Amino acid sequence: MDALHQKYQQLREQLRALGSAAVAFSGGVDSTFLLTVACQVLGDKAIAVTACSPSFPQREQQEAAAYCRQLGVRQICFSSQELSMESFRQNPKNRCYLCKRAIFEAIWAIARENGCAAVLEGSNLDDLGDYRPGLAAVQELGVTSPLRDAGLSKNEIRTLSRELELPTWDKPSFACLASRFVYGEAISPEKLNMVEQAEELLRTLGFRQFRVRIHDTLARIELLPEEFPRMMEPRTRELVYSSLKQLGFTYTTLDLQGYRTGSMNEVLPELQRKNRLSPPGGETT
Repeated sequence: MDALHQKYQQLREQLRALGSAAVAFSGGVDSTFLLTVACQVLGDKAIAVTACSPSFPQREQQEAAAYCRQLGVRQICFSSQELSMESFRQNPKNRCYLCKRAIFEAIWAIARENGCAAVLEGSNLDDLGDYRPGLAAVQELGVTSPLRDAGLSKNEIRTLSRELELPTWDKPSFACLASRFVYGEAISPEKLNMVEQAEELLRTLGFRQFRVRIHDTLARIELLPEEFPRMMEPRTRELVYSSLKQLGFTYTTLDLQGYRTGSMNEVLPELQRKNRLSPPGGETT
């Protein structure tokens, strides 16, 4: 625990040295912890900046706004407009890079307008272990990642958040709704809404950590394995199936491997292999 608190003090010292900062704030576990500590250290020299779009559920946006009011920090919201980018809508494997680049360029503009010396984002040490092209945009634009710099893992952030009595200390992990799409499948407001409503249903039914991955009109549900039996209860199973059918899903499946982050990245090796085999002109043999 002493080592953890040393990391915490390192984080506070790094934030204090910045003097002022705009925190990219989504309302998740990491950004809530980062914003809270930034406000403790920098006072009104810290602001929260939140990107709003169909890629982020309304519930998440509302919770982020409510926490900013509770914390007493000034929050600036802007429309990120990633769906206006054809390159993003086509959903290539670097989709996250394209989105993060556009979002952080906008946040930097807001930061400068408000006299902030730095832009902060909440990735942690564990984020280095998965395919995350968005981190390249963070580095290119000079965005600071204080939690990673302090060597804090997700579990350590949860532990410190609990000590600080933050409401997000045990909040389930979340990622933008675009991460539910298989690479190459076009992203649209309509399909984002389908995913959002499907996941909101699972939440109201009491499931804790989950994803609804979309494959055209097939919904692939990821749950914690210990929650499989509850999904298989006849009433729950029928309700989930019929509700997703109404949303526009032709088929609903349960992924037997269960919930895990970045499951859409599991196809990347195969995509890369196919690209290596493709002859000039892009046609496959």
